[in-house]
Amino acid sequence: MRVAFGSDHAGFSLKEFLKAELEARGHQVSDLGTHEGDTSVDYPDFGAAVGRAVVGGSADFGVCACGTGIGISIAANKVPGVRAAVIHDVTTATLARQHNHANVVCLGGRIVGTAVAVDAVVAFLAATEEHGRHDGRIAKLDDLDGALAPQGEGRP
Repeated sequence: MRVAFGSDHAGFSLKEFLKAELEARGHQVSDLGTHEGDTSVDYPDFGAAVGRAVVGGSADFGVCACGTGIGISIAANKVPGVRAAVIHDVTTATLARQHNHANVVCLGGRIVGTAVAVDAVVAFLAATEEHGRHDGRIAKLDDLDGALAPQGEGRP
């Protein structure tokens, strides 16, 4: 599988660890930055880059990390077609893929330990999308990509 990685400074160490683990398991990894953990950088840049890689087809899935996983997931989700989920363990990772058809997972470098993170990301990549009762919900998520563009004052 082709997996795009991105992180800010707070998620850098976790990103590096996860990249090495996935490469060792035979996945093709692309690192979209940051490339050092000592300089403060802005997570939106890296979340968006991973989202664009997934939607653009140069990666099958994305893995992002920041301090909590929240900020970088918000950034990734701004890219139409991305369904980024913050995960904390194997269960949230598996369900994100099965039920929500997530294509990017986000983790907190200050929240999730490396062993749990590896297990969660491996579970995410191994999971498959479930259909049936989830299809209508996924269609509604897809509809939101274009439906919520600003339409004037008072509209978010």
